[in-house]
Amino acid sequence: MAEFEDQDEQLSNEETSDELYERFTIKVDKGQEPLRIDKFLVARIENATRNKVQKSIDSGLVMVNNKQVSSNYKIKPTDEIIVYSNKEVQGEEIVPENIPLNIFYEDDDIMIINKPAGLVVHPGSGNYNGTLINGVAYYLQQKNKDITEETLPRFGLVHRIDKNTSGLMVLAKTEIAVSSLAKQFFDHTVKRHYIALVWGDVEQDEGTVIAHVGRHQRFRKLFDAYPEGDYGKDAITHFKVLERFGYVTLVQCSLETGRTHQIRVHMQHLGHPLFNDDTYGGDRIVKGTVFTKYKQFVDNCFALCPRHALHAKTLGFKHPTSKEEVFFNSDLADDMQAVIEKWRKYVRKEPNN
Repeated sequence: MAEFEDQDEQLSNEETSDELYERFTIKVDKGQEPLRIDKFLVARIENATRNKVQKSIDSGLVMVNNKQVSSNYKIKPTDEIIVYSNKEVQGEEIVPENIPLNIFYEDDDIMIINKPAGLVVHPGSGNYNGTLINGVAYYLQQKNKDITEETLPRFGLVHRIDKNTSGLMVLAKTEIAVSSLAKQFFDHTVKRHYIALVWGDVEQDEGTVIAHVGRHQRFRKLFDAYPEGDYGKDAITHFKVLERFGYVTLVQCSLETGRTHQIRVHMQHLGHPLFNDDTYGGDRIVKGTVFTKYKQFVDNCFALCPRHALHAKTLGFKHPTSKEEVFFNSDLADDMQAVIEKWRKYVRKEPNN
């Protein structure tokens, strides 16, 4: 008999995440007879097949007592088995499409892509093609015809960023790289810094938001912050003010966890929704004057940056092969850079208005 810790919570689809792998812990019963680990897991994981389990073991996605094992390892009483699993429901087959990709860096193991705002990361409800993963599938198959969705599930996707967020993403090109990156994202050792333009004059120069993030209780397509931790999943965002423009503030947000819409929800929770975030109340004038001239200025800013002002600027992690720390830093997207400069000029001129 095996026991899954927090199984109901881990298997629930109520809360999703920007990190696409989850971890199951199985404690082997004291009376368990010796049995090959692949057979043991097939019997205890829903919809598992011997082939899929063996591939996961070979890729390092299965650990016993914090050590990698082979498929013929025989489990013993009180063993602790950890299984890393892709939590995304596999939908339609990925159709390779010739979609331009801004490849920031590439080697034999990983790809760093600078995603533009407006590009959906992977197929889902209402977006079955034209996504970043369709483009990645085409690109990788041009280089290696043997790569398929079965050999590299979802073509190495281990995390995602929102459609209208721009910036850096990492994808794995081998199953070993998938394993390494999935573990790092789950263990929250990946360094991620975002730049956000938010409404209002953020009072503290720096701080930390600790509030669970989960589905909104009434509006199920939205997420909300639960500071008492009574709902959702733990979420921690560190922020630091970079520049103040009176009515809006430029901040750097560093993620300790990777929940869906985490930065957007946490900043709204602080009373500072992201500029032009039409989901969390930032697409209207939140701070400022009642003058028509100011309203026109804000409308012009919205037109200049027609999406929530959030950019995934830096990404750091341990390279899957070399094990060395690597760090990537991108320039702000043009629309965000333009709207920031427009606020700078407005603030300089405002005393003379």
